[in-house]
Amino acid sequence: MDCLERCSAALAGLGIRGLIAVAGLNPHCGERGLFGNEEGREIEPAVAEARAKGLAVAGPIGADSVFHLARTGRYAAVLSLHHDQGHIACKTLDFERTVSLTLGLPFLRTSVDHGTAFDIAWRGKASGVSMSEAIEAAARHAKEYRAIRSDRPG
Repeated sequence: MDCLERCSAALAGLGIRGLIAVAGLNPHCGERGLFGNEEGREIEPAVAEARAKGLAVAGPIGADSVFHLARTGRYAAVLSLHHDQGHIACKTLDFERTVSLTLGLPFLRTSVDHGTAFDIAWRGKASGVSMSEAIEAAARHAKEYRAIRSDRPG
């Protein structure tokens, strides 16, 4: 629930409106307990609680289709339940241009979505596209993020 509230606040602060999709944890959202019961036990109640608090949330949505649905405009954001679940989808679309925004800090943190590339860094093969994208994302969102953070105590 906390992550949904923070995601909703961050989207609002960045001027993004729309529905947040919560990705399912298990294949096909667990198939009603056949492949796991986390969806029914944890995710569905959290989504219901978020809706009751007025958040625009849908889910759980199967991870095999939720990112496509977001890309086509059905969802403004996808809340992934683990790191690689979201990164796989994004990196498949455009490996060099995906950027991570770390929310909840007193400053906006952006970073590239891949590792350090130590295996090629010394060869002069590494691309600077990811770093440029991270810097541009910080510049694009810094003013709005500063406003979000100034509204919060502490």
